Amino acid sequence: MSVVLEIRRRGRHIAGSILGALLFAYFVMHAIQGNRGLLAWLQIRQQIATADVEHSISLEKRLNWERRIALLRSDAMNRDMLDERVRLVTGFLKKDEILVISADQKPDR
Repeated sequence: MSVVLEIRRRGRHIAGSILGALLFAYFVMHAIQGNRGLLAWLQIRQQIATADVEHSISLEKRLNWERRIALLRSDAMNRDMLDERVRLVTGFLKKDEILVISADQKPDR
């Protein structure tokens, strides 16, 4: 009987510590795996890095298109370049012409 009383007496002291440890573990787990935890933060940082790369790629494409469009403006248009480009893209030639395409110039079809 004295063993049972000893377990109850010590159990009351230990129960508070165990409950506190479980509560602490609960909050630590959510701090790591929760919606705003450490793993979510790392995932968001990775998404931001991916978005930055995609943004720089799209910005470079936009600048490239802006440069190409600027060449089509009437004040900057070179008729010889336009004629050469039209012939390269369409493949149309006059009867007495020969088209020579270098390795770095391929038709855009």
